[in-house]
Amino acid sequence: MTSHVSMLTATDARSHIHLIVGSNPLAAARCGQSISAGASPILLIPETAELHYALQKRVDDGEVKWVKEAFRDEHLFTLGREEIDHVIDAVFVTSGPREPLSAHISTICKRNRIPVNVVDAPQLCSFSLLSTHVDGPLQIGITTNGRGCKLASRIRREVAASLPPNLGSACLRLGDVRRKIQEEDHLLHMALADGDDIDDSIDQSASFNKLVTEADLDAAKNRRMRWLGQICEYWPLKRLAAITDDDVSNILRSYSDLNPATTTTTTAPPPKKRGRIILAGSGPGHPDLLTRATHKAMQSADLVLADKLVPAGVLDLIPRRTPVHIARKFPGNADAAQDELQQLAAAGAREGKTVLRLKQGDPYIYGRGGEEVAFFRAQGLGHLVVVLPGVTSALAAPLFAGVPPTQRDVADQVLVCTGTGKKGKPPAPPEFVAGRTVVFLMALHRVEALVAELTAHLQSETRDGAPLGATGHRALWPRDTPCAVVERASCPDQRVIRTTLDRVVEAVQQEGSRPPGLLVAGRACGFLNRLERGRAWSVEEGFRGLEFEGGGLDLGV
Repeated sequence: MTSHVSMLTATDARSHIHLIVGSNPLAAARCGQSISAGASPILLIPETAELHYALQKRVDDGEVKWVKEAFRDEHLFTLGREEIDHVIDAVFVTSGPREPLSAHISTICKRNRIPVNVVDAPQLCSFSLLSTHVDGPLQIGITTNGRGCKLASRIRREVAASLPPNLGSACLRLGDVRRKIQEEDHLLHMALADGDDIDDSIDQSASFNKLVTEADLDAAKNRRMRWLGQICEYWPLKRLAAITDDDVSNILRSYSDLNPATTTTTTAPPPKKRGRIILAGSGPGHPDLLTRATHKAMQSADLVLADKLVPAGVLDLIPRRTPVHIARKFPGNADAAQDELQQLAAAGAREGKTVLRLKQGDPYIYGRGGEEVAFFRAQGLGHLVVVLPGVTSALAAPLFAGVPPTQRDVADQVLVCTGTGKKGKPPAPPEFVAGRTVVFLMALHRVEALVAELTAHLQSETRDGAPLGATGHRALWPRDTPCAVVERASCPDQRVIRTTLDRVVEAVQQEGSRPPGLLVAGRACGFLNRLERGRAWSVEEGFRGLEFEGGGLDLGV
């Protein structure tokens, strides 16, 4: 049996007037909730009623106005605020569904579009109250939509217990940073005016990781706001909860020190202790997919320089005594942040430290690992560099999405390529080969352009609208080719969107972005998981691929 889901909203109830009908302990609780939200509760109950002691105290303290009358319909239209013609903002009935008055009040309120809540009677309510966790400006609400309030309370406690302490204070700090950046930069808070930070209710937009070029002056002015957005998205919650005044100052100073530092080849005198630089891949995301060698490096490092995409579950394995620097990479600042990390690693090695450059996936699969090794060699530090492999998402993500990149009679080739070249230049699109599975990394922020390049000839490939040359021109991809978008592979919030090339752009735009993600295309995408007939795309949430149940491994497919 299917059940409805509610639209969850946060109501600014400051100056609202709430009508509370009842004299029991729940009425006292409703008055307290109303006051906490900044509203003014009015208790409507005859003078002969016996008030609960907590309710009586609120009345005596002047926090609650008591109208000593039995409910009449006109109370709904005379006790409210003057600016809305004295209509009550919301009604709370605490006497329960068995009282005939409860159903009557519900009917009148619904008829006049006045929000009404009747205890233990979901059918009489136009809204319900959530089981909430409050930490400063942070509020988390849980509802079972009337199926079990005790269960909602239990879930709320479990969720709250899993959060790091002081997260509400971090919200305040980051909100202050956001306000200061807005004031200092004289810009709206929307990155590139694309609405990236408009609403808490939506995921990251499809343009969250859109490339920013040097010619984009608006984005250059807005770099600090984009950097703040990246911090909120990628920093582990524990790190965010522990954000300090120094961290805030560093964010606000980001304008002045985003330019790459000057590279020098001067070799310092060798330290007494020999330093080391370890380039290690952390795998696609799940901590259990780390290699033992990388885990040992994390335990022994004196300094960890981590890519922003390394998830919290992996960073949590780093000893608390070890300093961790997370790359300040965001679109338009990748080269400057890369140079900053390289300089920090070189300086640490010269000081005799073991420096761990912790990367997502594998260092040599679009991880710029080769560039870093070349840089350290140019600095005279090549003999100190060790490179450790990692499980690349190019192969792990399709697996966890139920896509076998090679499959007999379906696909006998796998091609891993990037959707974005150096400085944002689009790479040459691969031709279509029926028996090939192609994995596109760093492609979702320009998926519309990529699909156009795959399914139609480029201007450089045509003359007067026709392909150049009678033979040998690039084979185009059929628009009905199965494909899958795999985001945050192996993380708890993994998401898989199954669709076809002709609908993937619409799917990504509608579902939003959950970076990091990749695109897999080819017939193998439909081998184990076919779209239902008539569906444009399907969305699968969550990751269960490493759950041990009953002694066996649940592959989550």
